[in-house]
Amino acid sequence: MIRRWAGPIGLAVLLAVVTWFVTLSRTPETLMATAVSRLGKAGMNSFAHSPLATSKSRAIVRPSPDLAYSSCPFDLSRGALVVTVEPVPALYWSLSVFQANTDVALVRNNVETHGRPITVVVAQEGQVAPAGAEVVRVKGARGVALIRVLVDDRAHFPAIDAARHRSTCRVLATG
Repeated sequence: MIRRWAGPIGLAVLLAVVTWFVTLSRTPETLMATAVSRLGKAGMNSFAHSPLATSKSRAIVRPSPDLAYSSCPFDLSRGALVVTVEPVPALYWSLSVFQANTDVALVRNNVETHGRPITVVVAQEGQVAPAGAEVVRVKGARGVALIRVLVDDRAHFPAIDAARHRSTCRVLATG
């Protein structure tokens, strides 16, 4: 009796293990593709500056009502990307770069840079970057550069919003 069920049980276990493995290995890329697609509706390779979060906001997963978000979904298939974050009049602001598998490739903040601008070149292996540039090598052509700014008082948001609009995200000019 047990021998009759051994084959089907073994096959079921094998299918479960394969399904589990495929799900775990593909989920990060699927999540990032969804995020890039959702954020990219405003345009690829350029920053979109979101209003302050409300209870209905969901472009960023679980957004904080104390943070202003600027996102640049990127596609490096046309070349490397230059990301420049200008100083913002806030206690804390940061730049994070997420690669195609959702891993964080870079995090910089105003405390580390002493309030100076942050400029990085986001590139895949083999893509050219200007000499002397800080280069962030990512796996996969797509990802997201995300600026977060602490808004400790909503009355300060207009000045913060104006300053963050000076940040740029663009494909590196070649030639």
